Amino acid sequence: MFDLAPATDYSLLLLRFMAGITYIKSGITDLQNPDERSKSIGTSKGFTLFLGVAEIAGGAGVVAGVLPQFAALGLILIMLGAMQKKIFVWKTGFWGKDGFGWSYDLTLVSMLLVIACTDGGRLVIIP
Repeated sequence: MFDLAPATDYSLLLLRFMAGITYIKSGITDLQNPDERSKSIGTSKGFTLFLGVAEIAGGAGVVAGVLPQFAALGLILIMLGAMQKKIFVWKTGFWGKDGFGWSYDLTLVSMLLVIACTDGGRLVIIP
């Protein structure tokens, strides 16, 4: 049919951009009002600040292609923590009430897993 293999690296670049921007924005939200954010997710202010910095750093690494495999694996760990809280602590279903389940988290983990397994493709700065 179609040979889409030549577009693989550009597709991975788009995937890295979309995933990374999501985490950068989330990290900025964590840092803008850490008191409110820490209460909403049930963590300490210090841990919320750590999460914000980690999300920004990981997201930037994924977008820029600087150690994308390492950055993706770090972000996967953050998402597994979020999923653990949603599933076992908050007892949220896959779709969740009002659309706040862990389906979104699993989608991001899947994106990050592709980035980690491909090392972000060939369009990276530091593999």
